Amino acid sequence: MNHDTRRKIVLAAMELFWEKGFNSTSVADILSRTQIHSGSLYHFFPGKQDVLIGVLEAYRDGIREWLLDPAWSGVEDPIARIFALLGLYRTHIVTTECSYGCPIGSLALELHEPDPRVRELLAENFANWTRAIEDCLAAAAGRLPRGIDRTALAEFVLTTMEGGVMQARTHRDVAYFDRGVAMLREHFAMLEARAASEREMA
Repeated sequence: MNHDTRRKIVLAAMELFWEKGFNSTSVADILSRTQIHSGSLYHFFPGKQDVLIGVLEAYRDGIREWLLDPAWSGVEDPIARIFALLGLYRTHIVTTECSYGCPIGSLALELHEPDPRVRELLAENFANWTRAIEDCLAAAAGRLPRGIDRTALAEFVLTTMEGGVMQARTHRDVAYFDRGVAMLREHFAMLEARAASEREMA
């Protein structure tokens, strides 16, 4: 029961932080959303900052269940998986009429000077995301140029996603996201062409 109550608090806080932002969400909002008593919340989380840490830990630990597995269901090709993941973000943008913001990206932008543990968890979430992309790139190594910096390329994919989401939300137009992804596809096509040329010359 205790585990269920803690999870209920974390899931409600996730929704509220995404809908309203961390600073605009109060403990009273979380209590109202969960319909639990304050004593139950404070048993698990002494303050709102502790709830934030719980939320970031949940995102970190749930990346496969909540993000990667749904995006990659039925997709085997490693480069196609990268674009399937971006496609999931596009779906969120469209279904929310361009009000969607990446939960981690939004928190990172909102919390200008987070405490060390929060900053560490934000970084861990971004690192987990880019590591998943790196794994795709490693699986597609034979289709990419020799010696390519896979970490840098994975970070570039993350930057494209975050920037595209932010611009689509600002302009209320998914085309801003689509153009970024289209340029990324073109970049991958050029990388694959370069790799093919390297193979021919070898």
